[in-house]
Amino acid sequence: MLAIQGQPLQLCNGLTRRDVLRAGGAGLLGTSLPILLAAEEAGAVVAPRAKSVMFLFLFGGPSQLETFDMKPEAPKEIRGPYQPIASRSPGLLVSDHLPKVAAMSDKFAVIRTMTHQQNDHNACHIIQTGHEMPPAERGPARVNATEKDWPAFGSVVEYLDQRADAQRPAEQRRDFPSFVYLPNRLGHIQGYDRSGQYGGWLGQSYNPLATRVGKRDAKDDPYFRDCTEEELTFRIEGVEAHADVTLDRLNRRESLLTQFDTARRDLDQSRGVRDFGRSRERAFDLVSSEKMRAAFDIRRESPQLRDRYGRHLFGQSTLMGRRMIEAGARFVTVLWDAPGGYSWDSHRDSTEVDKYLLPGFDQSFSALLEDMTDRGLLDETLIVCLGEMGRTPRGNANWGRDHWGYCFPAVLAGAGIRGGAVYGRSDKDAAYPQDKPVSPVNLGATIFHALGISPDTRVQDALGRPVPVMEGGQPLTELFG
Repeated sequence: MLAIQGQPLQLCNGLTRRDVLRAGGAGLLGTSLPILLAAEEAGAVVAPRAKSVMFLFLFGGPSQLETFDMKPEAPKEIRGPYQPIASRSPGLLVSDHLPKVAAMSDKFAVIRTMTHQQNDHNACHIIQTGHEMPPAERGPARVNATEKDWPAFGSVVEYLDQRADAQRPAEQRRDFPSFVYLPNRLGHIQGYDRSGQYGGWLGQSYNPLATRVGKRDAKDDPYFRDCTEEELTFRIEGVEAHADVTLDRLNRRESLLTQFDTARRDLDQSRGVRDFGRSRERAFDLVSSEKMRAAFDIRRESPQLRDRYGRHLFGQSTLMGRRMIEAGARFVTVLWDAPGGYSWDSHRDSTEVDKYLLPGFDQSFSALLEDMTDRGLLDETLIVCLGEMGRTPRGNANWGRDHWGYCFPAVLAGAGIRGGAVYGRSDKDAAYPQDKPVSPVNLGATIFHALGISPDTRVQDALGRPVPVMEGGQPLTELFG
C-alpha cells in the first residue's frame, strides 16, 4: 500500500521506504537487482502534478537587472538603461521591454535567487543536470560533452520511461520519445557540442531526440527573423540525410539487420552495443511513424498562431515545443541559440537586448502561456525558463554585462505553480541572494517532484551502481498551490 507523503510508506511486499533505501545503499556491496528495483519504486512515490515539462533554455544568460529583478533605486551603473514597469503581481517589477509578460504574471512564479559558482558557459551542464560538470577531456575549447557527464533531466525521464515500458505489453508502450531537444543541439550552430544535454553515463540510448534547423549567415539574420518555410523546417537529426530511403527499402533493411542481430545476440553484450541497438531501433520507428511526421509538421498550425509566437527561430521552436508536448513528449527543451554568438551572452552593449532578445522573449513566452491555457495544457505541463547564469550587476562602458552565476532569475509556470508568486530576494544590487538561495540541484528536485519522481529515486550509473537522481536536492514545494 502507499501512504500519504510524509507518512511511513509500505510497498506491496511489506518493506518500508527506509528499508529499501537502506538496501539500496548496501547495493554498492552486492545488492540484487530486485532489491534495487524496489528501492527505485519506493523513491518514485510523489503524487505527480505534471505530465510533462517544457524547459525553455535561454542560453548565454539573461541579465536579472533587465528582466525580473529590477533595482530602480540602485545607482545608474547598476540599474542599467531600462525602466521598470508594474506587473499583475504585487511587488514584482519587470523590464519595460516585457509588457506582454508583465500582463500575464498571474500565470507564473519568479525565483530571484538561482545561484551557483560556475561563471562561464559550462554552467549549461549544471543547469540541465543539477550537477557540476565532472573532470574530463573536452576538446580544445574545453566545452564538449563526454560520456562521463551527468545525464540531463530529460535523459533521466527517458530512462525511467523506457524502464517502465519494458514492463508493459507492447500495445501499452509509449509511441513517442520522452525527451526532445529543439531546434538544434546546444552549441552546434557555433561548432561546439556542449555538455549537459545528453544521457551522459546513463548511455546514448537516453539522449534526446534532437532536431536540426538550417543555419543562415549570421551577418544576414542572426535570429532567423522572417524565415522561409524551408529555413524553419525542423528535421530529425540523423534521419534527414536519408530522405531518399523509401519505407520499402527500410523494411528490407530492417529484416536484414534483424537477422544479423539474431546471429550476433550472444556476442552483443557490451553496454555500448546495446545502446547502439536501441538507438537504431528507435531511429527506424521514428522514420516510419506517421504520428512523428505529423507532429513535426509545423505548417499544420494556423498562420495567425505562428505570427503570435513570432516568425523567428525561438518563436517557432517554442510553438514546436508545444506540439511535442501534445504528441506525447514528457520533457522538451527549447533552446534559445543563434549563429555567431547572438544569444543572451550580451557582453557588448544593449542593442541586441533592445531589438531582439527581450522583445522576442516577450512575444514567444506570452504566446506560449496563452496558447497552453487555451488548450488546457498548462495545468498538466510544468514550464521552466532560465539561462545558465545571470549577468554582472555593474554594466560595462557600452552597457553590456559579463558572466555572473551568483544570482539570477528563473520563471516557473503550470502544473499547480502559484501564479504571481515571487520566491527569494536578492541584495540591493541583485548580486547575491539575500534569502532563500536556490541551487540547480533544488531546481532539479522541483522538476522531478512535479513529475512525481522523488529526488531519492535511484538510476544505475555506468558501473551499475544505484545513484539518486538529485541527491541532497529539496523541491520548492511552497511554489505549488
